[in-house]
Amino acid sequence: MKRVCLLTGRPGTGKTSLVKQAVAELECRAGGFYTEEMRSRGIRLGFRLVTLDGRETVLAHIDFSKRHRVGKYGVDIEGFDRIGVTALLRAAEHGDLVVVDEIGKMEMTSADFRGAISGIIAGGKAVLGTIMLNSNPWADSIKCQPQVNLITVTRDNRSQVLNGIRNWLETVESLICPVF
Repeated sequence: MKRVCLLTGRPGTGKTSLVKQAVAELECRAGGFYTEEMRSRGIRLGFRLVTLDGRETVLAHIDFSKRHRVGKYGVDIEGFDRIGVTALLRAAEHGDLVVVDEIGKMEMTSADFRGAISGIIAGGKAVLGTIMLNSNPWADSIKCQPQVNLITVTRDNRSQVLNGIRNWLETVESLICPVF
């Protein structure tokens, strides 16, 4: 059984929503983070990172004058490493499931993030997450690893994908969750 389940697909297909819904139904200890858009009057201003234990930081914003940029957004690598990468490492050490939404261009500007993801996957930890659709050498190397189950999400297959994630999680939970 593949211990890593990564969703990919075009923006707006509901990948993050599927991850949130699946995690809400879990009975195991999960840790990690998800990202969400920051909007004002219909205009996307940036992205917020929220950990499963409630910590948050602004990952990227149009008003950030940071050295690392993705498109029009300045990326706060230090804040991301402090909150996001720490959440991943904590989940890998103390949790049953690592949640990472997402493995994308902004997140990959952090060397600590790339190292954490590589180590978590190589270490055999169960991972549920999302990964960018477009080709990128590092992201592509993650997608093609033998322990990764890569699922493409479309607007038409969302319900089937959710059922697939639930089935995968049931199998994973039977292996990773302590029995009381």
